[in-house]
Amino acid sequence: MVDEHGTAREPDLPPAAAESLTALARVTGELSGATTVDEVTRIVTQHVADAVGATIATLALREGEDQVRLVGTRGLDAPEAVQWEVFSLGVPNTVTEVIRTGRRLVLVGAAEIAARYPDLPIPGRGERCTVTVPLRVAGRTKGVIHLSVPGATAPDPTALEFLDILADVGAQALERIEASAVAATQTHRLTFLAEASIQLASSLDIDVTAARVAQLAVPRFADWCAIDVVRDGALHRLAVAHVDPEKVELARRLHERWPPDPSRPDGLMHVVRTGQPLLLSDITDEVLEAMLPEPERLEVARELGLRSALSVPLLVRGRVSGVLTWVSSDEGRRYDEDDVLFAEHLARRSASAIDNADLFSQTRDVAEQLQHAVLPAGVSGTETFEVRSHYEPSGRTEVGGDFYDAFPLVDGRVVAFVGDVMGRGVAAAAAMAQMRSAVRAFVSVDASPEAVVDGLDRMVRQFETEQLVTLVVVLADPRHHRLRIVNAGHVAPVVLRKDGTTEPLPWADGPPLGLASGRRGVDVPFGPGDTLLVVTDGLVERRDEDIAAGMARLADAVHLLEDPDLGVGLERVVGSIEDATSDDDLAALALRRTR
Repeated sequence: MVDEHGTAREPDLPPAAAESLTALARVTGELSGATTVDEVTRIVTQHVADAVGATIATLALREGEDQVRLVGTRGLDAPEAVQWEVFSLGVPNTVTEVIRTGRRLVLVGAAEIAARYPDLPIPGRGERCTVTVPLRVAGRTKGVIHLSVPGATAPDPTALEFLDILADVGAQALERIEASAVAATQTHRLTFLAEASIQLASSLDIDVTAARVAQLAVPRFADWCAIDVVRDGALHRLAVAHVDPEKVELARRLHERWPPDPSRPDGLMHVVRTGQPLLLSDITDEVLEAMLPEPERLEVARELGLRSALSVPLLVRGRVSGVLTWVSSDEGRRYDEDDVLFAEHLARRSASAIDNADLFSQTRDVAEQLQHAVLPAGVSGTETFEVRSHYEPSGRTEVGGDFYDAFPLVDGRVVAFVGDVMGRGVAAAAAMAQMRSAVRAFVSVDASPEAVVDGLDRMVRQFETEQLVTLVVVLADPRHHRLRIVNAGHVAPVVLRKDGTTEPLPWADGPPLGLASGRRGVDVPFGPGDTLLVVTDGLVERRDEDIAAGMARLADAVHLLEDPDLGVGLERVVGSIEDATSDDDLAALALRRTR
């Protein structure tokens, strides 16, 4: 149109059309500020529909490669909404056509709709005009806005252009919301993996580590998490966690009663054999019945509420060491390939932590078995002398060098000794066993502590061992009411007298074995009720502290040996002064004269 001055101008719109365009412009502004999919859905199905007078409005989004999901509807009755909640992209209708072509589609009148889609059942709604506009962004169609307006009148071209603009804004809003959600999810997952790495590195106990792996995922990513490890060709459940503590035992019972069948081509053993993840995105009751033919087993699984599950291998050093399984009982949480990738990231960290803990536990067990193999099964006293010992490994995987022993001689005297081989490992254990055997051998020739230590000094010098060894040898003589003691570079013993006084004994006569000769012994009166305590430096030494401070603590704690039960008293002494942060072994031996 041209005005009186010859200038082109837009034709005047009817008031209803102008009002509709104004409403569409306002809705476009709303969409640009939307922050959630639900908000976009509400704007499309309510405000857009009201702006154009549509009685039916839907927002449909493409799901995967070949499906469409209606994320919001208005005006459809419940059965129809359920029928079209999810449908194939191959079904002929306006929604799928616009998603495939990426072009707006307008159909005016029931006859044109029926001619376009003759096989599509259309409820009798009278004359209609349908407008379906694509939600396009970055050259692809994310979904569509579908509107159904009563009457057989074609929409105003200007209104259609506004709808196209509105659809573009909606598509950008959905893309922005999706990108924001992905970023938030990735940030959350990266934070979780960082926290998990710290948690997994905080323990070398395999049971504790496995329990932490299971507990980390619940409830953030799973309602139920299980850790299974491969041992002797079979899967053994190491840990399980559930959002409902009462169902943990139910999950354990399900596994124990029906463990994974190695012969089955699917399931957890398939993950072990192939090293490939297993995803069950949607566990329907039909799927459960096919997987679990046993009625009792099926009933337990139903009680656990299995809705979706994934299992990924615990891969370490190129082999599958176990399986990490997540199970969802929530209808709103269905696992997908992204969840599998994330679970694999966690599984890699978990596999290393579990494997390290397992290796540490095995090595520590071997070390402790070796340590105990070269230590006496028990120390022996007599009716006159009661003997008790305490040994505590550092908890590390290397064998320590603390050793001790006590045994009676045929004449009623008792020999006791406590020593410490400096260093750790097999060499220290070998030296420890050699020294303990050598002491017994030299005692069999001459039981005097001087003779025993002199023989050891000569032996160490002759064999030129690189191991430094400290040693206290004690000969308890009831006939002469005394102890004869020789100390070769070791921590000084302490005596608790019957009257409760303490007597620190002289410090070592010279350096460790092999570095001196002609050592002098000392005689210490030792009557009924007196108690001798000999320890290794692991009990008294602490970092950045003079040894005198540790010896003072020992002297203050010796009175705990007054307990009628010497073993209990010795445990109390050790417990009162040991350093929980120490990485050194400790040994202690108490000898009490009873009469």
